[in-house]
Amino acid sequence: MSGTTLEKFSYDNKIVKFFGAATMIWGLAGMLIGLLAATQLFLPEANLGNPYTTFGRIRPLHTNAVIFAFVGNAIFAGVYYSMPRLLKAPMWNKTLSWIHFWGWQAIILSAVITLPLGLTSSKEYAELEWPIDIAITIIWVAFGANMIGTLIKRREKHMYVAIWFYLASFVTVAVLHIFNSLALPVSLFKSYSAYAGVQDALVQWWYGHNAVAFFLTTPFLGLMYYYLPKAANRPVFSYKLSIVHFWSLIFLYIWAGPHHLLYTALPEWAQVLGVAFSIMLLAPSWGGMVNGLLTLRGAWDKVRVDPVLKFMVVAVTAYGMATFEGPLLSIKSVNAIAHYTDWIVAHVHIGGLGWNGFLTFSMLYWLWPRMWRTKLFSVKLANTHFWLGTLGILFYALPMYVAALTQSLMWKEFADTGRLAYPNFLETVIQIVPMYMLRAFGGLLYLSGAILMVYNLVKTAAAGSFLEEEEDEAPALAKHVPEKQEFWHRAWERKPVFFTILATIAILIGGIVEIIPTILVKSNVPTISSVQPYTPLELQGRDLYISNGCVGCHSQMIRPFRFETERYGEYSKAGEFVYDRPFLWGSKRTGPDLHRVGGKYPDSWHYHHMVNPRDMSPGSLMPPYPWMTTNIMDHSNIGAKIRTMQKLGVPYAEGYDVKAIEDLQSQAQEIANGLKESGIEVLPDTEIIALIAYLQRLGTDIKNGSSGNQ
Repeated sequence: MSGTTLEKFSYDNKIVKFFGAATMIWGLAGMLIGLLAATQLFLPEANLGNPYTTFGRIRPLHTNAVIFAFVGNAIFAGVYYSMPRLLKAPMWNKTLSWIHFWGWQAIILSAVITLPLGLTSSKEYAELEWPIDIAITIIWVAFGANMIGTLIKRREKHMYVAIWFYLASFVTVAVLHIFNSLALPVSLFKSYSAYAGVQDALVQWWYGHNAVAFFLTTPFLGLMYYYLPKAANRPVFSYKLSIVHFWSLIFLYIWAGPHHLLYTALPEWAQVLGVAFSIMLLAPSWGGMVNGLLTLRGAWDKVRVDPVLKFMVVAVTAYGMATFEGPLLSIKSVNAIAHYTDWIVAHVHIGGLGWNGFLTFSMLYWLWPRMWRTKLFSVKLANTHFWLGTLGILFYALPMYVAALTQSLMWKEFADTGRLAYPNFLETVIQIVPMYMLRAFGGLLYLSGAILMVYNLVKTAAAGSFLEEEEDEAPALAKHVPEKQEFWHRAWERKPVFFTILATIAILIGGIVEIIPTILVKSNVPTISSVQPYTPLELQGRDLYISNGCVGCHSQMIRPFRFETERYGEYSKAGEFVYDRPFLWGSKRTGPDLHRVGGKYPDSWHYHHMVNPRDMSPGSLMPPYPWMTTNIMDHSNIGAKIRTMQKLGVPYAEGYDVKAIEDLQSQAQEIANGLKESGIEVLPDTEIIALIAYLQRLGTDIKNGSSGNQ
């Protein structure tokens, strides 16, 4: 290095501080909302008697807050600290960094406002409406441009493994978000998905599974590969294992989405692909876990005393557990037991609380003393946080596994007479209420630990002096001199653009193979002649159902099992959903399936059930919706909705948008008159009327022939 000129530069810690602080603030908010949602499942009064805080609306708020606000800000804090240091270059553009920060917080704030108002697309992990989707795209591109710009002006020849995962995450999330969010707007906060029924389900779970993969997993693997060796003061166990881990993981992950749709109306070939690739995923996932844990060789004595390493060990172990459970749940015989039960909830939270939460905590505990140039305020408090968090996870997950097995066994059990032993869905619900209480207690423990961490880090900052700009120096990137027999991956690491293109190709293959045939080959979604588009009033009722988050508790997909067809009726066919934008198959049955509920009860039953569910179903955990009987529904946009649906291929007759309001009013008056005969006075333009119309339509087309207007 003699004669080499060193270039001086500095790293921006201020942006890391802001993203770190946002992580803590939104984390506490998201966990608190989660605790409220958990409480609502055994105490319906906790829904607080208004439409904005019902379980159906705050559940997506909770998931968005913990995924995109808590975990998202943690990713950005971790990347903005590690990437400049790995590349020996400050982030490319400070202005972009701050646009990214404030833009992301504005997006989160818009979610906080819109989701309780019922402005939602209902798609899992993609509930935000189209203007916010566009904002997400812009801010995500700003983040990616900043990363790629930094790569271009780097002083380090090779890209460290953490950066591989950052790049793959950026590219894949961009692709997933754009394709899943394709929709046709009706108004500023209402749109209809570009896909319908089976196609929408496949695209959604291609996105939904891989949002978990490339937002909750791969960025955190990048953080693991940087912060774990730093905390342990040990090099990564195996470079070659890192290579195998990275490329096999990003290639295989993208295929696994259909395992969320086993035994549904999804074509069998797509289900088989989802199962096969999910099982294969076990190898690279555990390869990453092994690489992480073996990095601690020679440092296990430090784990005993260092809370940072304690959190990291449990985080990596939770990653291993969750990625073992995922392939296990993808085996069809296991999925038949677990799907629609609380097992899925437990599985998600092992990953969320253990992997994402604990790795975030460890990273913050490691960063804060370094940026404020002091020692952690209290190691004892950090250790207390560790044990509160660990117990919280156990108290959360274990009752959910018990609840899941209880649900599955009770749903499936037949008496000696050949009939269902527990035909009333509520019999199962009543049995698992104690498990829901324990789950909420686990959430309280976890939240308490997080509060301790925030206090600890605030006191740490108060005791130190913040280093806003951290000085460093390194020689400029030397011109590459070809090496004989250079290792092929080393060569790729010198070419960030080429590397990114390869990663993009790797993730695109699976999506193309699974999605395009489902959209283009008509035999994948056979049509049923009696299935007709929704009437205008039914369409309004469906949108109301979506707005209130009913799909969070009720499925609309009867699988071809005897115990399901005995309980709910004829199993669901792909052709029944061709006009469903978005699909509403659901992923959890807190309440019974509704796909064949049409005509099962009189209109008056639905009215009373919405006013107070426990009057009609003693022991129900569903919140009451009495405001629906007085809230006047705005039908002025029905014409625009019909026109949008026509553009998407729904066969309403030409000019029907003009006649739609007349048909809507006629059907509404008919339902109101029927209720009046039952002694119930209600205006025809109230929300309850539209909802009843939708519920009474569900599953009736194949039973009673056509019931739609064109």
